[in-house]
Amino acid sequence: MSPRTRESVVPEAEFGSYYGRPILKEPTWKQPDVPLYLFLGGMAGASAVLAEGAAATDRPALERVARLAAAGGAAAGTVALVHDLGRPERFLNMLRVFKPTSPLSVGSFILAPFSALSGAAAVSQVTGWFPRLGRLAGVGATALGPPLATYTAALLANTAVPAWHDAHRELPFVFAGSGATAAGGLAMILTPVDQAGPARRMALAGAATEIVAAEALKKRLGMVGEPYHEGRPGRLMSASRTTTAVAAGATLLLGRRSRAVSVLAGAACVAASMATRFGIFQAGLASAKDPKYTVVPQRQRLDERRLADA
Repeated sequence: MSPRTRESVVPEAEFGSYYGRPILKEPTWKQPDVPLYLFLGGMAGASAVLAEGAAATDRPALERVARLAAAGGAAAGTVALVHDLGRPERFLNMLRVFKPTSPLSVGSFILAPFSALSGAAAVSQVTGWFPRLGRLAGVGATALGPPLATYTAALLANTAVPAWHDAHRELPFVFAGSGATAAGGLAMILTPVDQAGPARRMALAGAATEIVAAEALKKRLGMVGEPYHEGRPGRLMSASRTTTAVAAGATLLLGRRSRAVSVLAGAACVAASMATRFGIFQAGLASAKDPKYTVVPQRQRLDERRLADA
């Protein structure tokens, strides 16, 4: 039998499991609750940093918007998280014991004080009460802002889901960039152009970080990264990348001169950041359903170990 004949009669390998069930159990996290929580946490954390920068450079309009965005994002994110958990007491139970090895436990102890501090800073900013205590609360929220924006990346990467676990190097940078893009974009919508300079710079820096990190992620992961550019997750990631790039270009060219362009570019940044979170979440679900994303990397690692031993 010739090689060509053998190739024609041997079927291509199909990756399956017993009774046609996935090898990994698909995450039970709800949609849109968890993707919204990922988005709101990133925006809130970056907004707290932006608010403190506005306070330090005497931009009261920008500070007010960013303080309210940090507090509102944290509150809405907590609601989304509690809704996913099913009962409020489940969130409170996570605060009973601190587990440094659990990203979810660490994240709970970041979210709770951040929500309190950012809320206190926002109330002080709006009412004018206790300005020194309000500023101190804002500084505390600023310190917790970057961990809040990125710990959810560690939470996803700590699972066995291939598209999340194998992307543990790049996901924190994607989430940090995406959160900064959303925070800067929201502030651009609600802040006068003459005070929105730091918001524009944050949105531009976040857009560049997010695009570069997301492309590096897909390139390094190879086959395991296929869900990031195929199907519905791929369309979301592609739309996010294109929208972010266009919004960044408009911001750079006309953002400081045109209020209309600033509003439109800011809205595009917020929408793109949300699309990134939904795309990453759905890519993970897709990789958990398909056995090949679990089987093929395992076989490759076994072959590499055999070669190393030999």
